[in-house]
Amino acid sequence: MSTADLPYRPCAGVVLVRDGLVFAGQRLDHPGGAWQMPQGGIDAGETPRDAALRELEEETGVTRSLVRVEGETPDWITYDLPPELLGRLWKGRFRGQRQKWFLMRFDGSDADVNIATAHPEFSDWTWLTPQELVTRIVPFKRDVYDAVFRAFGDRL
Repeated sequence: MSTADLPYRPCAGVVLVRDGLVFAGQRLDHPGGAWQMPQGGIDAGETPRDAALRELEEETGVTRSLVRVEGETPDWITYDLPPELLGRLWKGRFRGQRQKWFLMRFDGSDADVNIATAHPEFSDWTWLTPQELVTRIVPFKRDVYDAVFRAFGDRL
């Protein structure tokens, strides 16, 4: 089976914003210190919106009561894994991800963020401008982040 025959993994992502800045977490599993927004797979029977809210809480401790969902990307955004990660991630079953992103306004405080979750994904977190975050994401996801930030435009 060629890479082109593999499906994309369905995924939901969260652009958590406050005061013009975006939440960014530093991935535990990336030695180069890659930063990203909360995101993860969509479970069977789960809507993308529900998956995004679940992933937000699982990765940051931020509950749905602390956010307002203000937008959703109109289309799915896809990316392919680089060759060195194919076969290593997701047991080799996917060529990349097909993502639906949600803009969420954070109504809480920094004290409401807790990345020391049951299954931690982040070693650190901060608030960044969208431009700063694009420079800190792994290179193969930069086009995705550019597209997401363009989709939400001046609502960030």
